[in-house]
Amino acid sequence: MLSSPDPLAEVFPRREVAWELSSPRRVHVVGVGGPGMSAIAIALAEMGHTVSGSDIRERQILDRLRASGVTVHIGHSRQHVHDADVVTYSTAIPADINELDEARKRGIPTVHRSEVLGAICRQTNAYGVAGTHGKTTTSSMLMLILAAAGREPGFVIGGDVADVGTGARWSDSGSFVVEADESDGTHLRLPLAGTVLTNVDVDHLDNYGTFEAIVEGFERYLDSVEGPVVVGIDCDVARGLVEGRSVVTFGTTEGSDYRAINIQPQRTGNNFDIERHGEVIVRVELPLRGRHNVLNATAALALSIELGVEPSIAADALATFGGVARRFDVRGIVDGTTLVDDYAHLPAEIEAVLASTRESSADWSRVVAVFQPNRFNRMSEISEQYARSFRDADVIVITDIYSSGTQPIPGVTGKLVVNAILEAQPHSRVVWMPKRESLVKFLSGELRSGDLCLSMGCGDIATLPDEVLMARGVRSESDPQ
Repeated sequence: MLSSPDPLAEVFPRREVAWELSSPRRVHVVGVGGPGMSAIAIALAEMGHTVSGSDIRERQILDRLRASGVTVHIGHSRQHVHDADVVTYSTAIPADINELDEARKRGIPTVHRSEVLGAICRQTNAYGVAGTHGKTTTSSMLMLILAAAGREPGFVIGGDVADVGTGARWSDSGSFVVEADESDGTHLRLPLAGTVLTNVDVDHLDNYGTFEAIVEGFERYLDSVEGPVVVGIDCDVARGLVEGRSVVTFGTTEGSDYRAINIQPQRTGNNFDIERHGEVIVRVELPLRGRHNVLNATAALALSIELGVEPSIAADALATFGGVARRFDVRGIVDGTTLVDDYAHLPAEIEAVLASTRESSADWSRVVAVFQPNRFNRMSEISEQYARSFRDADVIVITDIYSSGTQPIPGVTGKLVVNAILEAQPHSRVVWMPKRESLVKFLSGELRSGDLCLSMGCGDIATLPDEVLMARGVRSESDPQ
């Protein structure tokens, strides 16, 4: 049992849900342009519900929402909720925003996104992917494997899957893949028929208070799943959750039920065998770099096989996997410099991505790593843990913190990460570049032929490759024509 309090309990107290999605509903989504909320809006619209949403500014995803039948409003107004059956919001939305205030005054239910996602899952057989790292990629792989097996799954995933061009889709097939996000406790509110737990690491201490509470939350999560539970035992913490539970394990560790062996890094990916109970059952040719992606693929393959998919079908699907937006996303090559964008923002994620650039198949002369720290509260808690994450970079550039809606904390800046790296690696070349315009100018002068410029973070660092391309006089593919 969870001895620590539910991290959602005070903000979103549990109550009997007075509404369901079994009949048509009119749903308003506050902050509909966010990646999680836009995915939910698309799924709801495709289910046949009447969906509207509001956001503070125009952005590319809103056109996709409109194409899916969602009515989009720019700006927040009390009028937007007047005919709604339910209004949903994420943790990032202020509690006193006018649309939520108006809904409460009118007696319209206001529910956290986790409850809406749970209601979607109750309409189908949902399979979740949880864990600190690798959720989006593993979810995407699982969805494509089930599709290749003819299951026609719906999905809500935290990033656009390159193969289908979206992060959400509804299907009446009875199969649904969902990213079970622990950041705000959403994973604890999803009724699931199977799951993967990739790993467990330190994050979201602002919600949970202690690492022990995070671990206990994942314990509750595993105990709530009714179908197959697949756990990665290369992670020491996740392995500790296996004891006393009926689970299937995966990893590269000896004794894993599904074990990746004979791993051979390639220029654009990895080839490896999957062994089950000591017998090789399939060869996988994965077009993604990095040992972490071998683990993600093994996780997706393990759960899919447990759900009845033939190993050869799963391997064939993985061989064609086109990746997920912002996961080692090559954005351009200019003057011999390769510009890559990646969502990695936690210490272990950065270390894994950078390690993949040093595999035997890599041929970059230098790796220039640019990292934008995210959230003041996160950096106040774990900045020291980035000390050795950049060991595989030749040049390390650290920007100031992207707030993601968190409030500044005196003394907490990106310089904390710089100091941590220099203390652990005093001879490293670390550049502190808090101003964006100075960053682009520095990179334009620093980068040379043969370099890999790898920008990482979950804030507006995503546009950095385009800015560097423009500074070099090259139009990015993402620029408007």
